[in-house]
Amino acid sequence: MAAFIIMVLILWLVVTVIGFVFKGLLWLAIIGMLLLIGTGAFELVRRTTTRR
Repeated sequence: MAAFIIMVLILWLVVTVIGFVFKGLLWLAIIGMLLLIGTGAFELVRRTTTRR
């Protein structure tokens, strides 16, 4: 599962970079950042709840 989360985080990071490189795709960068933050937060919450 950790490998999948890392792969998804890398995918969102690539989408964000592509969105910033092409100025017409700024919306793609914003979506990429939101998904990157959301996936990271999901993984953080999942790890803290399974350790208890």
